[in-house]
Amino acid sequence: MAAYSASETVRPFRFHPDNRRIYVASNVGDTNLQRLVLLDLETGEMQEVERDPEGEVDFGSAIFSDLTDELIETVYVADTVRIYPKNEQIATDIARLRQVHDGTPNVTSSTTDENKWMVSYDSPTDPGATYVYDRETGEAEFLFRPRPARDGLAINGYLTLPKGVEPEALPTVLLVHGGPWARDDWGYQPEAQMLANRGYAVLQVNYRGSTGYGKQFFNAAVKEFAGKMHDDLIDGVKWAVAEGIADPDLIGVYGGSYGGYATLVSLTFTPEVFACGVDYVGPSSLITLIESFPAYWGPFLKGYWHRFVGDPAVEADREDMKTRSPLFHVDRIEDPILIVQGANDPRVTKLESDQMVVALRDRGIDVGYLVADNEGHGFSNADNRMALYRSMETFFGECLGGRVQEDVPAEIRTKIADLTVDVDGVTVTPEEEGR
Repeated sequence: MAAYSASETVRPFRFHPDNRRIYVASNVGDTNLQRLVLLDLETGEMQEVERDPEGEVDFGSAIFSDLTDELIETVYVADTVRIYPKNEQIATDIARLRQVHDGTPNVTSSTTDENKWMVSYDSPTDPGATYVYDRETGEAEFLFRPRPARDGLAINGYLTLPKGVEPEALPTVLLVHGGPWARDDWGYQPEAQMLANRGYAVLQVNYRGSTGYGKQFFNAAVKEFAGKMHDDLIDGVKWAVAEGIADPDLIGVYGGSYGGYATLVSLTFTPEVFACGVDYVGPSSLITLIESFPAYWGPFLKGYWHRFVGDPAVEADREDMKTRSPLFHVDRIEDPILIVQGANDPRVTKLESDQMVVALRDRGIDVGYLVADNEGHGFSNADNRMALYRSMETFFGECLGGRVQEDVPAEIRTKIADLTVDVDGVTVTPEEEGR
């Protein structure tokens, strides 16, 4: 086993086809700049593959073919980005792509035969553009530019469309990721696929504060819960409507954890945009949420929650947190809502859902409530998850008109009945309530 000091870098990229060595960027030893090496995992020996031909900067990144496992290009970030193709075909591809746009081409994905690439460009004069590039014909077709936020911040996201349906005036679900310090990314997303299968356009927005887009984007979320973070979601919906994809009268919202909070914010702060929503283990009051966190979360609270949201022990913060908590604006909700909760959730306690259910019930709002006694922060048991998704497809089918499976196994119907709470029996004491 090889060991290295904390001051040295060993950054892995990919296994060599021999499954014994691994490509890494390393500055171990007497070298100043990081170089690309093959690290033998058995002996710790490093064999240099390449270093910056200009001798200016650390090794940047290595691109490999998924078909052949061969190294096809290397990248260095100096004053500009330098790309070094490793065969004639890649050199031709890069030359062609340089003619399409003045930015740096970045291959983000490809077809399985690697004949077509999805290419995004990075440029100091353009917020970015994405093309589909055909390697056989040399043609590149423009797809889109990212839509900037109201304050000029570039906001990215994903749109999943139902197969075989024209993307025009579709019922749409805004699917909000949790965290909020996480992100939606490229790949299979079961919930998006399920909703698209039922006939919905599914919009996922990486609102400010999502990870992976740098410090500026991350820090743009400080004290922006229910503020600019929500604006990013609404602007995504407005884009889908303006493009003719979404029917403005048939838009729902769903998410878990922070996504559940965003659902409640959507229905309280912007009820005119949405027809209904599903809140899955989402907090209704930022005050009771933070006050319920365990003491050992102290460092995490200071670095994240107190910084981004506020400290409820500070009166000015507490008042600001009230303005950003859906529970204190429940009188604005007009649309039906389904609330889903794990009884043993240590992060977003059952109180968060109970107090929202009581407030909605007392206003005469149509609210459904599912509680699983054997779940925590999100449903892990398969039977509970099936009950959740069956309830969600039925709920959205009623308010948005999407497809609903006609027959389901009796055990799922029984499980839904077991999880369903009579909202008339839900109580919250004044001492508990987050008001």
